Parts: sequence; structure tokens; C-alpha cells
Amino acid sequence: MADLHPTAIVDPAAELAEGVVIGPMSVVGAGVRLGPGTVVIGQAWLEGPTTLGARNRIYPGVRLGFAPQSVSYDPARPGEGLVVGDDNVLREGVTVHRAMTDEGPTRIGSGCFLMTNTHVGHDARLGDRVILATGAVIGGHAVVEDRVNVGGNTAVHQFVRLGEGAMLSGGVATSQDVPPWFMLTAINFAPGVNLIGMRRSGMARDDIDHVRWIHRLAAREGLLPRRLFERLRERGLAEWRREQGRREARRLDDVAAQAWRRRAAAGPGAGVEAGDHDDAVRGPRAEDAA
Repeated sequence: MADLHPTAIVDPAAELAEGVVIGPMSVVGAGVRLGPGTVVIGQAWLEGPTTLGARNRIYPGVRLGFAPQSVSYDPARPGEGLVVGDDNVLREGVTVHRAMTDEGPTRIGSGCFLMTNTHVGHDARLGDRVILATGAVIGGHAVVEDRVNVGGNTAVHQFVRLGEGAMLSGGVATSQDVPPWFMLTAINFAPGVNLIGMRRSGMARDDIDHVRWIHRLAAREGLLPRRLFERLRERGLAEWRREQGRREARRLDDVAAQAWRRRAAAGPGAGVEAGDHDDAVRGPRAEDAA
């Protein structure tokens, strides 16, 4: 059975699994479901519809499942809510808002570490093993894939996609997509790749080489998306994917797809030709890096 502190307020409609602990002065509202072994240390407030999986640890000051920060949203509407996976740590002051649309809940995966005073906006989706350092802000509808690291006080604009393994330095921001394993070191500026992260993930050497090759074309040489697609075809990446079925090859195709769909993290001026209005994946030009 659950262990409830005498000062905790738990709505009778909340569902608490075996081994749940609710600490002092915490509030658990109707429609909240907590999985086995989840611990709410104290002074946290959870509103439904919110579902947390197993073994999550919720620190004081955390606020989960409240209405989106939108002037057009009726806060009395429960909507699709918030879903959190297993084995996450949410430190002091974390806020995660429930979804505003009917396209599914705001989601946080499993094994994530959200440090103090981080925020995840409505309809955002975080994958597994994501780390948000203190003060990081994820805008509404953003997609943060597995193994992404976001530095302290870094802002991610709404609707932006951070590809798997991307790493964002502290005190920066992006209003553009960051492809998988790219490294952002200034506002919309990705001069390198997360080589250490790729090695730690166990990625094969030729997969790492593909990421570095795409970064060189997209960022250092400033290729426009349509030319980037041509180079991918020339290299035979699609054929390689069909023959070997490697997951990372599919992810690398997605790098180009992201660049085509939206502008990706870059720097001013690189790769844009007169009369061409396609957005480009940009970074320091090759001659600047020499």
C-alpha cells in the first residue's frame, strides 16, 4: 500500500500503486496515477490527468500537469494530460504542463534527469535518458529525442526538434531544429558533433563517420537542403540502409528530412544563394575552419 504523510492531500480519485510515498504538504489531484515505487518527497503538486510510471523521484517544488500557459486555453479543460515514464528524477522547481491539443499528452520518457527549475511546455515530447540542466526551457510542441543533453539556462523554441544525441551548451538558444548528434555552442550555431556521446552510445565507427560527413556537408560547407539530398543519394545511403537495415542510417536520412522540413541549427549567412529561398543547415564554412 501507499505511504501517505498526515499533511499530504490526496484526492480519493487519485490512483496510487504499491510502494508509492507521498511526503509532507504534497497535493495529488484527481486523475493522477502513480506507478509502483514512485516517491513524492514533499511540497509537490500533481494535477490530473497525469500518469507517472514506476520508481520516479519527485522533489519539493515540482508542479506537474497544470494547464498550458496559453491565453486561449480554458484551464478547466483536462485535455490529454501528461504521461511520464519510469525511473525519472525531477528536481526542485521543475514544471511540466499538460497538453493543449487533442493529439496526445505531453510526454516524458524514462531515465530522464530534469534538474532544478527546468520547464517542459505543453504538448512537448521528451524521449529516454534526456538531461535538462538547471534553468533549461523546452517550448511547447518541441520534440526532444533520446540521449539529448540541454545545458543550463538554454532555451528551445516551440515546435523545434532536437535529434537523438544532440548536445546544447549552457546559456544558448535555438529556434531551429538540431539534427541528431550535432553540438550547439551558440544561438542557432552548430560547429561540431557530439563525438564523445556517439562513442559512449556504442555507435559503430562507420555510423559515426556518416554523422561527421553529413555535418561537414550541411554545416561546414553550407549545402542547401536539396543539394544535401543529392549528395546523400550519390553516396548511396538509401541503398546501404536497405541492404543492412541499420537504425543509424535511418536516423541520418532523417537529418536531411529535418533540414528540408525546417531550418536547422546554423549560423548567419552560410550556404544561402541568391534567389533560393530554401532554409539551410548552416555552420562555419570549411575555409573558416581551416
